[in-house]
Amino acid sequence: MSAAETAVDEPALAVEGLYRAYGESWALRELGFGLDRGRTLSVVGANGAGKSTLLRILAGLLRPSEGAVRVLGSSLPHETWRLRGRVGYLGHEALLYRELSAAENLRFHARLFGLPGQGAGRIAELLAAVGLEHRADSRVGEMSAGMVQRLAICRAVLHEPELLLLDEPVAHLDPDAAATVAPLIGAREGRTRVIVTHDLASARAGADRVLALGRDGRLAYEGPASAFDERAADAVFSERARPAAAALDPEPSS
Repeated sequence: MSAAETAVDEPALAVEGLYRAYGESWALRELGFGLDRGRTLSVVGANGAGKSTLLRILAGLLRPSEGAVRVLGSSLPHETWRLRGRVGYLGHEALLYRELSAAENLRFHARLFGLPGQGAGRIAELLAAVGLEHRADSRVGEMSAGMVQRLAICRAVLHEPELLLLDEPVAHLDPDAAATVAPLIGAREGRTRVIVTHDLASARAGADRVLALGRDGRLAYEGPASAFDERAADAVFSERARPAAAALDPEPSS
């Protein structure tokens, strides 16, 4: 079996013994989970539990302090380059240039991903899909937060990635705007998704599995979305949960 065939047979995500420290505190501790290709994982947890940190590690934007992380068959951070063009990431930052227009931003990213004809047809299609076709020539710095969020979603899906990493994708969007982007970021054959959300109802309804982080960055729940019921959610978000800022252990692997 070739290396390429082996990679395709691997799960989309395989995480083992993951730690991530910021200064003297652990953001993530002892994290381990996997996700098959073509599945959707919802990540939930209290503020400061490490959800966004986890997403940034999976995107190759942060290095783990300790542990093994494999994404689409590639080991991070050493093989992050193998994921170029295969992952779409939407974080809290839009990753758009404020001085460029909506269309210019998308053309820039189309060139990065080597889309034919600078992705002209794809760009027009996406802007129309999110109701921004009339703002194609508007500078990002002149747009509302909701418009910027819709444009950032267009950027994330522009190259039709195998893996979508989405941090609160409908933030800043009213219900109508959220409905316009839903088809772009929705589940489809061959697409794997990891979605950070505070909406427990959508976490269960739109996912195959749920990963819940406790306030100390440890795994509080990982399993089928259908089993993440109110009792499990209450345990994760309970005020009795451990504090978010846990001091560094001398030996985190112990």
